[in-house]
Amino acid sequence: MAQRIPEEIIEQIRSQADIVDVINDYVQLTKRGRNWFGLCPFHGESTPSFSVSTDKQIFHCFGCGAGGNAITFLMDIDHIPFQEAVAKLGDRVGVHVEVSTSEEQTHPISKEEGRMKEAHAFAAEYYQHLLLNTEEGEKALIYLQQRGFTKELIESYGIGWSLPHWDSLTQLLKRKGFELAEMEQCGLIIQKEDGSGWFDRFRERIMFPIKDEGGRIIAFSGRIIDNTGEDAKYLNSPESPIFHKGQVLYNLDQARPVIRKERKIVLFEGFMDVLSGKKANVHNSVATMGTALTMQHLNKIKRLAERIIVCYDGDKAGWEAAKRAAEMLHAEKMKVDVAVLPTGLDPDDYIKQFGEESFKSKIIEEPLSYIAFMLMYARRNKNFQFNNDILQYVDEALNYLVGGISPIEKELYVKQISTETNISEDTLNMQLRQKEGQLAQNSKRQEQQQQSPAPQMKLPKKKITAIDRAERLLLAHMLHNIDVVDRVRLAEQEPFVRDDYLAVYVHLIGFYENHQKADYQRFAEVLEDSELRKIAMEAALADRDPEHLEEEISDCLKQVQKYKIEQQIQDKNHALKEAEKMHDFGSALKLSQEVIDLRKSLSAM
Repeated sequence: MAQRIPEEIIEQIRSQADIVDVINDYVQLTKRGRNWFGLCPFHGESTPSFSVSTDKQIFHCFGCGAGGNAITFLMDIDHIPFQEAVAKLGDRVGVHVEVSTSEEQTHPISKEEGRMKEAHAFAAEYYQHLLLNTEEGEKALIYLQQRGFTKELIESYGIGWSLPHWDSLTQLLKRKGFELAEMEQCGLIIQKEDGSGWFDRFRERIMFPIKDEGGRIIAFSGRIIDNTGEDAKYLNSPESPIFHKGQVLYNLDQARPVIRKERKIVLFEGFMDVLSGKKANVHNSVATMGTALTMQHLNKIKRLAERIIVCYDGDKAGWEAAKRAAEMLHAEKMKVDVAVLPTGLDPDDYIKQFGEESFKSKIIEEPLSYIAFMLMYARRNKNFQFNNDILQYVDEALNYLVGGISPIEKELYVKQISTETNISEDTLNMQLRQKEGQLAQNSKRQEQQQQSPAPQMKLPKKKITAIDRAERLLLAHMLHNIDVVDRVRLAEQEPFVRDDYLAVYVHLIGFYENHQKADYQRFAEVLEDSELRKIAMEAALADRDPEHLEEEISDCLKQVQKYKIEQQIQDKNHALKEAEKMHDFGSALKLSQEVIDLRKSLSAM
């Protein structure tokens, strides 16, 4: 078991790492003034409110309140414990850190989820061993090699083989001490109908691990070699506590550095397309896991890239899916291109017929613009010998030219539509102006509605009360000055009203007992609860006046005490009314006097 990481090593890693460089791997940042800004990775937003400071080496979201340094960012974004985050950051700066495997190590995810991921990592190692080192896996290995999979690609993506036996993995998991009920819950095994035991979900299949953004295995997809029986060609892990397919982008963990460099993502329809593209040196690709594009996918894509190339299959279903994906991305104001494959071909088919170089140069590097693709889609299955088809195409095509494109592009597309339909450019331009006029009217109407919305549509802003400001300012001083904590403890007064602030305060007392000096960044790292980290970082960044420390602390403590008295008065008034209803005049008289005394103490403050 690894020892606790020395403080000097933590400080060395933190000081050598550049937080902008770290966060840029996950969020597309743009410099504005002294700071960098991007879309917050911790909540969905369309306007950047996520700020990164090079000077302070911290991040802060003005929208959701998330904040911290490079280490806590990795903890939150990759859902990993402190030691693993330090080790990961250490690898970036050339400082090796041995990660503890102790079960007592604090972890942001549940112990159950941790065991599930550990089991998936174990299963992946087992499957790959079977593929590369056993006679049972030889047939699958030859199949992969014939499909163009090199040993490097197989090892890089952890590809393996599952035995045809019913319970080989089940027995191994049992011997390793994993709870089989949990293994069923995360999809590795299945319980028998009579409840008498379990058996392997994946049998006699080539195994493709599915990883999360941090590179940890959370699911599998198994492919059969001989597609002659009734079994499905692909068998995927079910949804589980660690696998939500609507959130996963396959290969994002490996593609992120290339995406960051090129600011461009190639979006494929399935994970096998990614692997085919990898053979053609397309390294910035990701894929959804058998689902349509979701808002969770979109939020991840928006944070990383400026341009998206959609490359789906060349069949009818692929065209429909590409259209939906392109429209969603375009609606999010992203630059969208569509790489169109010949009819009926998927990326692997194309590479087999035309070669890897052609796939990259002719398909990926020469995509259609969003509008060009939408016009091509609108032309599909239309016969221009029929007037109805022509009218329908013209209406659909002109809708794509309304707003958002340059006059030159508009002129070029109008010429194209005119050539295709034999309708004059003047006529097309006249109809286009009508559509633009309708759009302008609709926009004006929406703008007027937004300027005077119905009262029930207004969302009230969260009011920051005096007690909110007092607690935040008091915690700010505590985070920057250890003496403030000592002073408050000696006063024997509970300094906070809200439970979450009290929790941070208790953690801070423990932190100062071990560290003996104020360091709010280091303190944030020891808080395993991300919500408590938000509170600590918001307080650490709050405005305070160290030159008037005593006055500000006294005012804050007075405000807390005042709030507590007001709450007592409120509670006793409520009890007084109840006593009067019950005709308990003795209790009512006593409560009335207590309220008077509390109000006197309040006025004396």
